[in-house]
Amino acid sequence: MSNENEKMSADVQDAETNLREETAEAAPEVAEHDRVAELAAQLAEAQAAVMYAQAETQNVRRRAEKEAQDARAYAATAFARDILSVSDNLSRALQAIPADLREDEKLKGLVVGLEATGREIDSVFARHGISKIVSIGEPLDPNRHQAMMEVPTADAEPGSVVQEIQTGYMIKDRLLRPALVGVAKKPD
Repeated sequence: MSNENEKMSADVQDAETNLREETAEAAPEVAEHDRVAELAAQLAEAQAAVMYAQAETQNVRRRAEKEAQDARAYAATAFARDILSVSDNLSRALQAIPADLREDEKLKGLVVGLEATGREIDSVFARHGISKIVSIGEPLDPNRHQAMMEVPTADAEPGSVVQEIQTGYMIKDRLLRPALVGVAKKPD
């Protein structure tokens, strides 16, 4: 029965279209009205397409500006990661020098030079937005810390950082390298 209804509906639409065409031939204002309505619909469609294209262009421009800004801000990330190991080795070398050798006149110039180099590296890091992550005493933050071990202690709140194995660094608001830490746990 639905086929019959569909057929009847199509026949009615065809009859209406034929009647309108016959009327349009007899009355030019009807044809003109139909043409104006068709043009108005095309205009509305074109305006919508232009608005969509403008919005898309603006979104592409914003995305490109953000990517360019990020590229400028974080361009040195790989290089900075590589330099962190140099800084770590320099710090370890300075810590390995015994106190009595630090006071030795023959080595004092070397020690002062190494310390100045360490300060200069820290200064360069600061100028480029690279900062150390403060870890000791802070609660473990998996976004900035990597827990390497648990340390049983009653002196600190469980879950807080009590030992720093390797310093972590941020470059502006992004993690450059997580801090490797020991985390407090309740003693057995």
